[in-house]
Amino acid sequence: MSPPPGWYPDPSAPHLQRWWDGTGWTEHWHAPEAPVPEPGTGNGRAKVVAITTAGAVLVAAIVTGAFFLGQDDDSGGAQAQTAPTTVASTPTSDSPTPLPSPSAADPSVVEDQLNGITLPLPDGWVAPQYVSEDDVVMTTPGTYDCPGDTGLCRHGLVISRTVTANAETSPKTLAEQDISKAADDAYDRDELGRRPYGGLKSNQLVKSGQVAVAGRAGYLVRWRVQTAKGPGGYVESLAFPASVGTESPVLVRFVFDAGPDGPPLADMDRITRGIRSVDDAGTGGGVGSSIGPTN
Repeated sequence: MSPPPGWYPDPSAPHLQRWWDGTGWTEHWHAPEAPVPEPGTGNGRAKVVAITTAGAVLVAAIVTGAFFLGQDDDSGGAQAQTAPTTVASTPTSDSPTPLPSPSAADPSVVEDQLNGITLPLPDGWVAPQYVSEDDVVMTTPGTYDCPGDTGLCRHGLVISRTVTANAETSPKTLAEQDISKAADDAYDRDELGRRPYGGLKSNQLVKSGQVAVAGRAGYLVRWRVQTAKGPGGYVESLAFPASVGTESPVLVRFVFDAGPDGPPLADMDRITRGIRSVDDAGTGGGVGSSIGPTN
């Protein structure tokens, strides 16, 4: 709801009042202690409505009352003033909708409802709140200036997605096919074509093999990557069958910066071991529980 025309505090200069014509700000200002006529009316009465602003150029408050600056009537007395009341507004925002959050029942896990799994949230990790990718399930807190192109980078993130564009169902094949793209997406070029780490220089296989995930037999491939700038990092592609819906394969990617600022590499294994189906999040074991990764 847009407030009616009137004088309001200027979002860019709160010590001044600016004329709102009902749809946008005009170029008329005045000091709040000096009542002036409405622009173009020649009238000495100005309406002032108490509002709250949700941005530098938008007015988002819903106004339910107003008061009037008095003007002497014919008898010389001042007109009565009516006290204003306002309803708190809900600010608008261009920020992405917050993504997976800690479970209300257990804040130590995050829930991926689409794939029917929960993932443990290790110490030093947080559920994503404002990230551009829509399938990130957890990140390390905060950002830092990327060592390559201009932009902000994170020391660690975990992504969970459903494999739908590939008819392949073998976890081993899916993980082996995905690891190269996972490395490129994380450390070569981002979605805007920038090179936050100056590009990839080399990669080395550090771990691969079968592993039990959410009671099912999965497969992981882990690379150590060297970048042109910065310490490089580790990427892992983990594939396993889903236990809900169409049972399409699930692919979990891990991206960890190397060096002292990166998260502990052991967190990859901790998170993998803690992945559960939403139906039995409090239990473990099951199919493939004795299968371990190989180096």
